[in-house]
Amino acid sequence: MPSNKDHYSSRFPDVDLKVFTISESLRRHLYVFKTTTGVFSKQKIDLGTKILIKHMIIPKDPSFLLDLGCGYGPIGIVLAYESPQSNVYFIDINKRAIWCVKENIKINLPQAQDRLYVLDGDYFKALKNKNIKFDGIYMNPPVRQGRDEFLNLFDEIPNYLKSNGYFEFVLRRKMGAEFIFNYLSQNFPENTVSIKIKRSGYWVFNYSIS
Repeated sequence: MPSNKDHYSSRFPDVDLKVFTISESLRRHLYVFKTTTGVFSKQKIDLGTKILIKHMIIPKDPSFLLDLGCGYGPIGIVLAYESPQSNVYFIDINKRAIWCVKENIKINLPQAQDRLYVLDGDYFKALKNKNIKFDGIYMNPPVRQGRDEFLNLFDEIPNYLKSNGYFEFVLRRKMGAEFIFNYLSQNFPENTVSIKIKRSGYWVFNYSIS
């Protein structure tokens, strides 16, 4: 069984380094991504991320957007391509993922690097001492590690969302999507949680701050 150091959520995955190149058509545009061992879904973009990308809100107006736990960056890179007037932030704890994101920005968005920000850290801790709030936060959360870590984010999210901001994320039904929906509805009644779509066993959520 792999150790924690082998896992894509560790800071320094303890596996031999191998670099891959994959290509994916997302929202009718072809992207090329560098990935490595020790990074989530290294040989193809996972289905949950694809479904989130297909159905996520992409602002037409200039916005501040965050790809939280970004991996090698497909969500944020699509946001940046589709919303060329927006500033997009990428956060991941995994050093290999951070390297991949930087490479993938160079490959896919070479003219946009001045509005893309790649931060190394454990979720919102990477934003410490930064006075910034987002219009939208996006995530494919690693709930296999444990649900509590993901649920704890909801105590922090209002500190990082603008008024009327939203958090969009995707979960597998069998990994507790219904539980999460009920938990948010019951514990944060002042906010709005809705299911945008259910497809192939995945639920795409929109959690809006009132």
